Amino acid sequence: MSVLLVEDDASIALVINAALEAEGFAVTCCDSIAERDRLLAANRYALLLTDVMLTDGDGLETLGAVRAAAPDMPIIVLSAQNTLDTAVRASDTGAFEYFPKPFDLDELVSTVRAAVGNAAARDGTEAETAPAGLPLVGRSAPMQAVYRMITRVLRNDLTVLVLGESGTGKELVAEAIHQLGHRKAGPFVAVNTAAIPADLIESELFGHEKGAFTGAVARYQGKFEQAQGGTLFLDEIGDMPIDAQTRLLRALQSGQIRRVGGREEIAVDVRIVAATNRDLAPLIAAGAFREDLYYRLNVVPITLPPLRERPDDVPALARHFLQLAAAEGLPRRQLTDEAVARLANQPWRGNVRELRNFIFRLALLAREDRIGIAAVEPLLGTGLDDAPAGEGGTLDGAISSWLRDNPLPPGAVYDAALAAFERPLFEAVLRQTGGNQLRAAQHLGINRNTLRKRLTELAIDPLLLQR
Repeated sequence: MSVLLVEDDASIALVINAALEAEGFAVTCCDSIAERDRLLAANRYALLLTDVMLTDGDGLETLGAVRAAAPDMPIIVLSAQNTLDTAVRASDTGAFEYFPKPFDLDELVSTVRAAVGNAAARDGTEAETAPAGLPLVGRSAPMQAVYRMITRVLRNDLTVLVLGESGTGKELVAEAIHQLGHRKAGPFVAVNTAAIPADLIESELFGHEKGAFTGAVARYQGKFEQAQGGTLFLDEIGDMPIDAQTRLLRALQSGQIRRVGGREEIAVDVRIVAATNRDLAPLIAAGAFREDLYYRLNVVPITLPPLRERPDDVPALARHFLQLAAAEGLPRRQLTDEAVARLANQPWRGNVRELRNFIFRLALLAREDRIGIAAVEPLLGTGLDDAPAGEGGTLDGAISSWLRDNPLPPGAVYDAALAAFERPLFEAVLRQTGGNQLRAAQHLGINRNTLRKRLTELAIDPLLLQR
């Protein structure tokens, strides 16, 4: 079997060439689009293995002509441009697979074998160009796995279950699947199933007829009908009441719904993306979540990593949020390299949502257009909660340890220390009260508005402390 390898990095080409030849493939190498086209015109290859950035241009942009000339030849794309945009562009060419660099060589060889073996069944249909403004940011290895899963579900209607902690961006995954998929012309409807009262959730999802219950003064189309032809995103699905789960399962199985108080079966054509921050296995064991619904939703699971597992993405996310802040009317700011490094070392317990809130607050409160570590440190308010207790486990010892381990510029010590003390205190009390701010304020002996103001300034999300 002949393989054409187009790679402008000679060392990578050498390694791939040796691995494929060891598997019995005859490999031809080149490093440019022009040489690739010349070889393809003169020879027939079982597979094209190509990088994106080549010596004479973008390898992806010119694959249309390759696909037209050899529609059955599988293509595997390699790229160091590890963004969701690149993954989607690779998928849009009809590529058999996309490998972000660095990649596992054994996995690449295995995929080459699979691609050659399935060449006869290869679908060469060229997809539409992906839109700009993609919602996900990050090039880390954990995010590459997410991007690859997203590209696998763009041309089908398989149900997707997005798993991840609060604040990781589960709704952004749902939006990406919708925006980049074949349902992008339809509506995207998001509903937080945990935020709807149990006695109203069926009406919200399936609609109701006039007079179905007290207050139903007119017919109402539920979220399923509103999402007709598009995507319905069911957030916090683990908190859905068990009775509503039964109705949802029936709707997913039959493709039909019935409004509350109605008799008519209404056919619905929607793609379902669900999400949860909870471990559903204990809920299933306790009878709080239907096992058959879980298997109906968990056709394609996508797990979003917490921010602590992708610290390499923090600089890109921080700069992205500064741009968003400027677009929303806040001052246009930049971060110094030292400030970016400090942010990357911060344990963002609230994940991307906490980082976003912090960056917006930083853009508002910073006094300089170029934000340095001296402006970042006081607002972070971290260190005291993680510091050792010090001499004898006393507060005095903890303060001494914190001052020693957190050198700050003159004039910044008080605000930073106050924030460092308040953060773990507020979080501990909010955990005790299940996130209830009124009870937390009463427990602390402060005004509720004072507590809310400080929570906003410290970028503490009480919703993350409910459990």
